[in-house]
Amino acid sequence: MRVDPVLGAAGAVAADTAGASSIGIVRKLRLPVTSGVVKRVLLTGATGFVGRHVLRQLLAFGVPVTAVVRPGSSDRLGELAGLVDLITTQDLFQENAAWWQRACEGIDTILHVAWYAAPGKYLQSPRNLDCLQGTLSLARGAVAAGVRRFVGVGTCFEYDLTLGQPAGYLSTDTPLRPATTYAACKVAAFVTLAQWLATQSVEFLWARLFYLYGEGENPQRLVPYLHARLRAGEPAELTSGAQIRDFLDVSAAAEQLVAVTLSSRQGPLNICSGEGITVRALAERIADHYNGRELLRFGARPDNRFDPPCVVGVRASA
Repeated sequence: MRVDPVLGAAGAVAADTAGASSIGIVRKLRLPVTSGVVKRVLLTGATGFVGRHVLRQLLAFGVPVTAVVRPGSSDRLGELAGLVDLITTQDLFQENAAWWQRACEGIDTILHVAWYAAPGKYLQSPRNLDCLQGTLSLARGAVAAGVRRFVGVGTCFEYDLTLGQPAGYLSTDTPLRPATTYAACKVAAFVTLAQWLATQSVEFLWARLFYLYGEGENPQRLVPYLHARLRAGEPAELTSGAQIRDFLDVSAAAEQLVAVTLSSRQGPLNICSGEGITVRALAERIADHYNGRELLRFGARPDNRFDPPCVVGVRASA
């Protein structure tokens, strides 16, 4: 039986957004392909919160994987490090198209998860501009190497969060209106790649993530914060908790992402649960695991008046 990650403990691993000047490939053992011909995927961000779960899912599908990581960071992959080919770089977002062309030799599909995501800093950081430029260099190199398919990872914050039918329920038809540098750079990557890759006969999918939680999450975020406070028997200070959000276990998000990566689907797509839950209800669910609802201090922190009341993804039909 799978343990519910909302009720289980959550750790913390920093996202791998780093990257080098020369390409270094280390050949490793791989899981055997159990059925059919599975072509090689190049994965960025493999040591990050989302990327490690994506890597685990790719290997579960029997997919040969080449992961781009920083030197010395492969220990974050644990036992998975011995099952993939590794390419090392000090900063993948500083590599040019020629470097990426060499890295993409023999690659069928790109799954680009890496992006700058330091908590409390990433939304307006100029580092997002580096990520945008580096993503375009990756795409140029991939095309030059003859890659067949490119899958990028976006965010629900690309959407106009004031719209949706009903309000706050966001489909891929919802207009885009980014309100941060992070979201704006994601939109720029999506629009540019959607237009250009089509002219290069490269399949393109853009997967927008919603509110993820689970193993490897940064301890500053809501779910691990609640676990830490309640486990210690200490009060957890919260806003009103009235906000409605689309929360999804990161392992389930990785399953969705890998499934669509290995499919023929193209265009934008939401990676989400498709169901809304208030922050209050989520906090109470976690507190019940510790018999600690009395420790929840709703209203101890002011609500952010710029925070949208509802952000829920609309899942695409099969």
